[in-house]
Amino acid sequence: MVENARRTHVERDERGNPTPQWEVFIRPEADEPMRHAGSVSAASGTEAHEHASRLFGWHADDIWLCPADAVERYSTQGLAAAADDRSDEAVGDSDEPRESEETAHATEVQDA
Repeated sequence: MVENARRTHVERDERGNPTPQWEVFIRPEADEPMRHAGSVSAASGTEAHEHASRLFGWHADDIWLCPADAVERYSTQGLAAAADDRSDEAVGDSDEPRESEETAHATEVQDA
């Protein structure tokens, strides 16, 4: 029998930015599920949509925004531990350059 994960409520943290935070969810294609893409800081939903479109959803069929203050977070570990795990993954051991979908086919620009 598998034991259920024991999650506790994660208190909201101040992100060091007084501008409201928005959680961004995108649906890349009409037949795909929504997925969490990240978060943006913006004074209004319209501004958040502009930021989210540029950062996460320039290609997406749908973008949903949710005020971060409206999200209740529950985790088996705290926010700080989750952030540490993400920063470890971001460092990586590879010396290979990373390409995004946007830059994968771009040509190099030579200095004049």
